[in-house]
Amino acid sequence: MPDVDEILSFTNIFSDLVMLFVVFDVIALFIMLFLERCDPRVFVTWLILLTFLPPAGFILYMYLGATIYNRRRFKPKNITDTQMMEASEWQRGLLEEDLESHRDREDIYYVAKSIENAGAWSYTNNNDIDLYTEGEPLFADMMEDIRNAERSILIEYYIIRNDHDGNELMKLLIEKVRQGVEVRLLTDAFGIGKGPKEGIYRFRNAGGHYATFHATINLLLSPKKNNRNHRKIALIDGRVAYCGGFNIGDEYRGEGPLGHWRDATVRVEGAGILPMMVRFCADWQYCARRDPLKPMDDYIDPECVTHAGRDRMHLVSGGPDTMPNNPIQMQYHSMIVNARQRLYVTTPYLNPDDSMMVALANAARSGVDVRILIPDKKDHIFLYWNNLTCANELMKSGVRIWRYNDGFVHEKMMLMDDVCCSVGSANFDHRSTTLNFETNVMMYSRRINEQACAQFLADLEKSTEYSCAEYDRRTTMMRIRMAVSWQMKLLA
Repeated sequence: MPDVDEILSFTNIFSDLVMLFVVFDVIALFIMLFLERCDPRVFVTWLILLTFLPPAGFILYMYLGATIYNRRRFKPKNITDTQMMEASEWQRGLLEEDLESHRDREDIYYVAKSIENAGAWSYTNNNDIDLYTEGEPLFADMMEDIRNAERSILIEYYIIRNDHDGNELMKLLIEKVRQGVEVRLLTDAFGIGKGPKEGIYRFRNAGGHYATFHATINLLLSPKKNNRNHRKIALIDGRVAYCGGFNIGDEYRGEGPLGHWRDATVRVEGAGILPMMVRFCADWQYCARRDPLKPMDDYIDPECVTHAGRDRMHLVSGGPDTMPNNPIQMQYHSMIVNARQRLYVTTPYLNPDDSMMVALANAARSGVDVRILIPDKKDHIFLYWNNLTCANELMKSGVRIWRYNDGFVHEKMMLMDDVCCSVGSANFDHRSTTLNFETNVMMYSRRINEQACAQFLADLEKSTEYSCAEYDRRTTMMRIRMAVSWQMKLLA
């Protein structure tokens, strides 16, 4: 049995530890209140955690909440991106020139101009764009383009699964390396956690270039686990590019536990490849300074600049390096406030910030046909319940919400009138507009818009419209889940 001295000694040590964590908590609260100037609701949530769970609250804050470190760490990346944007300097002013020669397209000008001024890259008017909304034809065409590559393959993906499709891609990339093609593969360190490790090992041994966005040690010891490279971009020979929401794996062809998978990606030929190349080069330079790229001209097919296409587009990228004015957030906001007839949104995660919630509500009140399609299946439990909470708030203002019943909808698409259509990696939530590195393709094409609209209406035929009355019939357990999920959202 311990004596009195041992008990007193233990009590003193415990008291010292508690006092140490209290000091840390005060420092964390000072940072949030005066340096980060965070949302008051976020501040209150962290205040509760830090007050009642000092050790756990402080550890969670340093792991998930702190952003000062991230802003300093990503500052050099933003400078690099700015410098590399000069590679497409020749395209500046093209939007105004295009308007002068095509007065019938004046309806796109104000949206395109606001997005360009918000940080979108390189308006181009000579592209041919194909829209894919199913995984099978997308993977078939992308694998064929990779198979035909002769000079370079540059791939940047959030997730590559350790399954049939993921390993088939790695086998093909290894084959192309052995044929003398320069192949560079960039993945997110968090997203590739369950990826084809053996395939990546053999790819590197064959001479392929591989890098991860953030080192693994950073995921363990810093808040950067919360800042993920969520982009999905592939460039083949500088003549063809893919960008969208599909990752690589059997799941994305509908062979996973969620069943039929709906998503969207575009294939681009034309000068729109240039800003995608700049995007990849900037990300690679940030991640793999010891394995530098050749001059960017070596990766571009000169014919892409002179390509005579029919589709106009912007590339819109955002991330912590662009805060507080994230171009992705500005893009979505501009599309909402400029809509006059219809605004159709498909997103797996409906958690927009307050400004976009207000903009959506006002658009519906003004008579715009605002419809939003969300999943009816859970892939992330907290986000699923947050979807329903946000849906209820929007439905009160006249926004109509549908829940997709035919599998899982992972698509990130927004249609504004018959003017423009956005497809990419950015969800309609706080994470995509604040924490993640994302890229969208903004297309000013009635043809693409009509195709996307037809797909959206077809999806509604396989969906159930949600209602405030259904929301009000929640059980007590559902209410608890929603309340907990909402607080977890504020911590992100």
